[in-house]
Amino acid sequence: VKAEVDRQRPSAARRGYGPRWRRARVAYLARHPLCVSCAAAGRLEPATVVDHVLPHRGDPVLFWDEGNWQGLCKPCHDAKTAREGRWG
Repeated sequence: VKAEVDRQRPSAARRGYGPRWRRARVAYLARHPLCVSCAAAGRLEPATVVDHVLPHRGDPVLFWDEGNWQGLCKPCHDAKTAREGRWG
């Protein structure tokens, strides 16, 4: 199901995840190195993904609002994304 959804959506770059995002992501993770979900559960895991707390759904204001960002490890990000129903 996820593979089909991925085939149908625009590329990451077309969704806003281009060079500017990659630079912002690196800077954010340097300032917020731990997964907030793991930390809330008493675990110390490095954050590897900058997640939009509220899905931006293409809204550039919400996309670039650092107050809407959080650092997550990939397993926590994937679980959150699946809960939100964005993989089909």
